[in-house]
Amino acid sequence: MTIETTADAERLRRWRLVLGADTGGALSGTDAAMDRTLEALYGAGGGGGGGADGEAGGPRRGGLGGSAPRVARWLGDIRTYFPASVVQVMQRDAIDRLGLSALLLEPEMLEAVEADVHLVGTLLSLNKAMPEATKETARAVVRKVVADLESRLSGRTRATLTGALDRSARTARPRHRDIDWDRTIRANLKNYLPTHRTVVPERLIGHGRAAQAVRKEVILCIDQSGSMAASVVYASVFGAVLASMRALDTRLVVFDTAVVDLTDQLADPVDVLFGTQLGGGTDINRALAYCQSRITRPAETVVVLISDLYEGGIRDEMLKRVAAMRSSGVRFVTLLALSDEGAPAYDRDHAAALAALGAPAFACTPDLFPEVMAAALEKRPLPIPDPAV
Repeated sequence: MTIETTADAERLRRWRLVLGADTGGALSGTDAAMDRTLEALYGAGGGGGGGADGEAGGPRRGGLGGSAPRVARWLGDIRTYFPASVVQVMQRDAIDRLGLSALLLEPEMLEAVEADVHLVGTLLSLNKAMPEATKETARAVVRKVVADLESRLSGRTRATLTGALDRSARTARPRHRDIDWDRTIRANLKNYLPTHRTVVPERLIGHGRAAQAVRKEVILCIDQSGSMAASVVYASVFGAVLASMRALDTRLVVFDTAVVDLTDQLADPVDVLFGTQLGGGTDINRALAYCQSRITRPAETVVVLISDLYEGGIRDEMLKRVAAMRSSGVRFVTLLALSDEGAPAYDRDHAAALAALGAPAFACTPDLFPEVMAAALEKRPLPIPDPAV
């Protein structure tokens, strides 16, 4: 067989798996098994009963139906034939396309799924309907995802913010290892000696060591409407990381039409997540009023509003509160999302109004969040990704 023929055969095989039996051509072995798993989810039959037990060939007519054993076998199949990143996408599609959320209330199902941020969001939305027999399994699934996120994000976040806090505490009598040479040289350029080709530093500028006492306050104000599920997960993890830093006093507030302060649960982000209630309306003004009432040192406070800005409360009052906080010295940051996805759907009029007040709204990835917080703590320009409002 020639190279060209082999390439053509592989191309036809891939198209057959993508488009189904209507494209013609038979599959066997592993390819046939992969085809059955794809047919169960993406076949024209949708929620039919063929599922992972159906035969390859013929028009796509598969489905997962409402059978937990069939779905559990299908979940096992996709983990066998596809990498974890693809498995997570297929699980998400199964929940959205075939309405399988109810099956996630069964412990056996939760043990079979590939856990990720989106699955955690789905579980949180089902939290109130979850039977007691399932809650411990659900907490174990959520804890695994949270632990993975913490191991990925916590080290860099602490290092970045510790550096920002140190730099914000400049001292004029630094120890040698704490001298900020760039700033020191710029401050002493007038003392340049051409004959010696050197600068005589009359004044030293250094990075101050972060004091043990709290010097900065951070308030995370998180919209818990259904569209913000991934942002709630990431924000809870970051809230726990920030709360573990002695130089920061961190408060975490979640809201829909009511406001809940979960600061006392920040030691365990899993408790924070199960204290949320995804879904419902949105009253940003009411949430900001609560946050504003908790500010004691405006010039040393950063407020991070994480919301798609679809306000159900009083718009003008919301904007007045933001303006008042900024004029008092508060650094106000608006994140339309805190997730790995791109720019979300959001209220563009409200975003533009906030930007006009000096609080530009933009989507932020978890990897960028430490840099955003560092810039906010140091009161320097935010690293706003493009496009931004």
